Amino acid sequence: MPSIIKWFRNYKTAILYGISLFVLLFFLKWLELRYILFDHSLEIYIGSIAVLFTALGIWLALKLSKPKTIIVEKEVFIPKRKDFIMNQALIEQLELSTRELEILHLMAQGNSNQEIANSIFVSLSTVKTHNQNIFEKLEVKRRTQAVEKAKRLQIIP
Repeated sequence: MPSIIKWFRNYKTAILYGISLFVLLFFLKWLELRYILFDHSLEIYIGSIAVLFTALGIWLALKLSKPKTIIVEKEVFIPKRKDFIMNQALIEQLELSTRELEILHLMAQGNSNQEIANSIFVSLSTVKTHNQNIFEKLEVKRRTQAVEKAKRLQIIP
């Protein structure tokens, strides 16, 4: 600590001179900035308005581009009706066999192709063939569509 005080005493004039130059330079830069603001006040005013409207335009574009509605997909459970009446006329019109109806029932229960094959004692390829026949007759592409359409047409409960 004593060495710092000794150093300060040795360079006291240089330190005071440096501080006074700093204050003078700061004051001159402040005056220069003031004169720049007065000389170019119109350009600064127009530039600040341009920046404000640009920011407002970006904010408005983001607000308008967001979707206003949110789509929520929710599974709806429909209770089975006890008074289910199978549409025999439509089954005959679609030419669905009893095996295809059986597979459609098992498909509606959520069984996989292998589980269906094991439960009715046929090969997996046979089940896949029946699935394709069901899809063609009901004019659908997927199992879920087939089950939904069969329920809607009252082919299965």
